Amino acid sequence: MKYTENHEWVSLEGDIATIGITEHAAKQLGDVVFVELPEPETVVAKGDEVVVIESVKAASDISAPLDGEILEVNDKLVDGPGLVNEDPLGAAWFFKMKLEDPDAWADLMDEDEYKELTE
Repeated sequence: MKYTENHEWVSLEGDIATIGITEHAAKQLGDVVFVELPEPETVVAKGDEVVVIESVKAASDISAPLDGEILEVNDKLVDGPGLVNEDPLGAAWFFKMKLEDPDAWADLMDEDEYKELTE
């Protein structure tokens, strides 16, 4: 698993990345009450805002961590946005994308670098 400075986690299987937010981000947001997901087959560039999250504290965006195409979204979050608080590193993934360049995943932060960012 790798991480972004925007508190997203990215896991990779082949050229398919799964993206969610970290426990740190979920705690900072507080109780999540709404999630708006992207449409599958949307082509995104690194940094594009693709998910909107609303919590009792604030609204936030999740950006594409890398270039690629959205393949699948986690519809469970639409009906149960609280899952983001319950299991941010597991069942509460937001979307899966086919990476344009799977090697770019290596440029994301590893766990130690991410821990350093959040301390």
